[in-house]
Parts: sequence; structure tokens; C-alpha cells
Amino acid sequence: MNDPQDLPTGPEPPSKSELKRQDRQLRDLGVALVALPAAELAALDLPEPLFDAIEACRRITSHGARLRQEMFIGKLLRKIDAEPIRAALARRSDVDRQRVRHEHAIEQWRERLLTDEASAWTELGALVAAEELRQLQSLARQARAEQAASRPPAAARQLFRRLRQALESTAP
Repeated sequence: MNDPQDLPTGPEPPSKSELKRQDRQLRDLGVALVALPAAELAALDLPEPLFDAIEACRRITSHGARLRQEMFIGKLLRKIDAEPIRAALARRSDVDRQRVRHEHAIEQWRERLLTDEASAWTELGALVAAEELRQLQSLARQARAEQAASRPPAAARQLFRRLRQALESTAP
């Protein structure tokens, strides 16, 4: 009876620890869904009970009640295939990272222009129209004057916005 050959063979069920990890991952996914803007949440085309639970969680202010609601959302996620939701959130985070990299690149351009690097102006001149370049030079002069006078950086902000517009209009 205790012979190892008598024991059924096949895949072992997940351990209790693995089940807890899976539940925690689903709960974290639910918390991420609660944090999404309403328009992006609606675009995910979630089942009605899950969508309602997420909306209810957004309205809850009590810490304990919110935790219970998050666990309930995790329980609802167990009943559906969560992979498409994970994939959509991953795409969203990729887009966010690209946007941040783009903003950092514009910030670097602005810093180079504020230090009045000749090479930066030459490179930028190859990317934007002459009229746009003159406006950017004027804004850079104003921003340098603001820095020297320790005034708020209104022109530097304007330079950033104009750089973004100029570089986006030249992008393929």
C-alpha cells in the first residue's frame, strides 16, 4: 500500500505558498486597476461586476474597508483571464516610459540651449525652421536673464513647451 508505484502520478497542485503569491499578484493588479484613470479603465472592457467593484473601491476612504474591497477585486480577477489586463497595463507603462524619455530629451535640449552651446544651436537649426529657431533663441535669452535675476523661470518653461512643439512637428 505504501509502495511509491501505487501513488498517482501527474502534476502536483500548486503549493499553499504559490496560491498566496498568485492571490497577491491578482490583488496588486486590482490595485493598479483602481489607480487607472476612468477613461483608460473603461477602455479595458472589463466584466460588469469587476468594473463595479473597482468603482466602489475608488469611493471607499476607510483603510480597512478599502483593503477588503481590494481583496474582493482580487477574488473577482481569479474568475477571469487576467493576462489581457496585465498586457494592457504593461503597454500603458511602456507608453509612460517612452513619454518620460521624450520629456528628458527635451529637458536636455533646453539645458544645452540655456548654457548657449553653439553645437546645440547648430544641431537644432538642422531640425527646425529658421523662424522657429529665432523664437527659441529669444526665449533662451529671456530664460538666461531670468536665471541671472533670480526670477521665476517663466521663459524657461515657455522654452520647454516651444521645444516640445518644434521637435514633435519635425518627428517622422
